[in-house]
Amino acid sequence: MPLTDLQKLDSLIARDDLSSLQNLASATPRIQNRSLSFRSAMMLSAHNTRHLSKIPSVPAECLMLNLEDGVAPEQKPYALALCAIALAANPKSDKKLVVRVNPLDEGGEEEIAYLNPFMPDGIRVPKIRTAEEVRRASSLIAQGIELHLSIETKEAWLALEEIASVPGIAAYYLGVLDLFADLGLSQSLLHPDNPTVHYMLARFLTTARACGIKPVSFVYQNHKNLDCLRNWLELEKMMGFDAKGCISPAQAELIHEIFGHSEAELKRAKEIVELFREHAARGVTGFAHDVYGFIDEPIYKGALAVLDKR
Repeated sequence: MPLTDLQKLDSLIARDDLSSLQNLASATPRIQNRSLSFRSAMMLSAHNTRHLSKIPSVPAECLMLNLEDGVAPEQKPYALALCAIALAANPKSDKKLVVRVNPLDEGGEEEIAYLNPFMPDGIRVPKIRTAEEVRRASSLIAQGIELHLSIETKEAWLALEEIASVPGIAAYYLGVLDLFADLGLSQSLLHPDNPTVHYMLARFLTTARACGIKPVSFVYQNHKNLDCLRNWLELEKMMGFDAKGCISPAQAELIHEIFGHSEAELKRAKEIVELFREHAARGVTGFAHDVYGFIDEPIYKGALAVLDKR
């Protein structure tokens, strides 16, 4: 069913007619979005029909269809059905569509089983603590669907490398508020100048990258304070991040601005790639250039990475 008849969907929800709502969810083949080059990962409330209807027009590059925090227990079955309808209504999307389910033992296992036929691009599992839990999650998810994980417990924080040994993990998301609470740290410490925060961001980033997993920085909750978000983004870009969670279109647009590349950066990368390939065709993989200095394979790979994130 297309997500255009919002009145009908809202009417079924108002009448508590879950069975009829579920009958509207018909699994159709989806073309998976395999790209991990997204810069913004924006939360959408899966129980809000108007939010879901805007999937094609939202500026974010990854959309997190949320079934967990912020969805009341009595709303979760309806949110799950609406999530399935939304996936079926978007069989091909230039945005990555990921569903954040509930913890495995709090309905998440059943949600994954329900969602598998609808083939979201990824399923994000929250509150994980051990590699064994991740192996369990991985075994539940249908082949072709990526496994994404929230890192928000002290046990997961201590086991970042061990968890990464489970095959198929595509992305880590830093759930900083829950993690701070689990570590007994005050949220007042969460500001861009705090050295503890710098350490946590650096460890999260470098560990994820070393393990071949995409690190996504935390959601900045005050969506109206774009100046403070800019401060966070400038710090994170300097550290090496290229993706951040968000909760509003304005936040997503600012993330793209800061995490994007200037025309000069793109021009430099394109010219380095062309120069390297010209020399490599002649058997030369290291050479000096008047403008760009010494160019070898690592410089070439760095330029390719810039172009891949356009």
